[in-house]
Amino acid sequence: MIDSKHRKGLDSNHGYSQSDSLGRHVVDRWESKPLADSVLHLIWRKHQISRAEIAREIGLSRSTVTEVVKELLLSGFVKEVGSGVSSGGRKPIVLEFQNEARIIFGIDIGATHVAATLTDLSGQILAYEKYNYLVRSDPKGTRDLVFQLCDGMLDKIKNGMKRLLCIGVALPSPVDPDHPEWLSEVVIPAWRGRSEIDLLHRHYNVPVYVDNDANLGALAEHRWGAGRGVKDLTYVKLGYGVGAGFILNGEIYRGGSGIAGEMGHIPIKTDGIKCVCGLKGCLVTLVGGLAMEKRVKKLLSKFPHSSLAKVEPTLQNIELAASHNDELALQLFKETADYMSIAITGWINMMNPSRVIIGGARKELQRQILKPIQVKIRECSIVGSVASTEIRTGSLGEQAESIGAATLALEEVFSEPGFYMSKS
Repeated sequence: MIDSKHRKGLDSNHGYSQSDSLGRHVVDRWESKPLADSVLHLIWRKHQISRAEIAREIGLSRSTVTEVVKELLLSGFVKEVGSGVSSGGRKPIVLEFQNEARIIFGIDIGATHVAATLTDLSGQILAYEKYNYLVRSDPKGTRDLVFQLCDGMLDKIKNGMKRLLCIGVALPSPVDPDHPEWLSEVVIPAWRGRSEIDLLHRHYNVPVYVDNDANLGALAEHRWGAGRGVKDLTYVKLGYGVGAGFILNGEIYRGGSGIAGEMGHIPIKTDGIKCVCGLKGCLVTLVGGLAMEKRVKKLLSKFPHSSLAKVEPTLQNIELAASHNDELALQLFKETADYMSIAITGWINMMNPSRVIIGGARKELQRQILKPIQVKIRECSIVGSVASTEIRTGSLGEQAESIGAATLALEEVFSEPGFYMSKS
């Protein structure tokens, strides 16, 4: 089962807050589900509740609730955990949702890395691992690494394989909602348009849900990171490439065929170099990882004493140099801020988001360019739009995409009728 649908996310302390807007939002969608599903979702949201309280909340007879709870107790998702407070009669038996009953994988396949987050049903992070890898040029090796990573993490968890409920996957490519197994041959040509994510489903025999990595970064930041509390935001992911995820009126906006958010392919310099997409002067050709590494070599003639003259101009070394106020690195970040401001300003003027979040793994770059971007946007944006838009860095760092993938998977599988009976 491969899907690319989307729901809502996690709490800011790395766990679900089941009484917050997440719970209320999802429960609204669950009301049309079968009776047992609705009762289970209520127990999940409340965490602990009695049969009598369930009857009052949903408007059922106590006898009906009793029969439904019998079924749920057999699933392992719910347990009786003792007596509650009496309101005058016999003390009620308290039911508790078992967050540890199942576990969920969120897998982030980036252009140059593979990462995975393992959570329980409350969203509590149980494990996180990341490996650098040349994903763009080695699809088979990437898939092998994903299985190696996931199998290794499951081996460290008691009954890991048996408890696995579902998997979410973030991909470095647009994802067509109608064909989530397809990838863009323009963005990652070596994969020849096929993610073969269905191999995960065959291997683990659980549902697999797929989306673009920037979309899932936006989802995670929106629901439990730097984007909580706002309905409209833009999440800009700065990694080896440049992507964006858009939240409009509380939902991910992905466009007609899933390619919304390809910010890296906005033409910034019409006389610039040709991009892999066929256009000239795209943003990614100016601020992407490869572009920055090439730019360092050109700037060395102006900054011959830079520490970058002695090392490979990798993104990690560039950030390290910038953290020590290296003049070349700071000049490079200034140029990056200027180009990013052009792209972000255009989106602010068009859509007037409440917040723009600059995220991704490059923390030093985010820190260094935040203020220059804020200043530049004030100079270039329509006064009304910039006054209501806040620019800030993300709070989830390199884990945003994998946690967003886990968020997607959890909420999707919870929307499936009878999901709790899928494994025993």
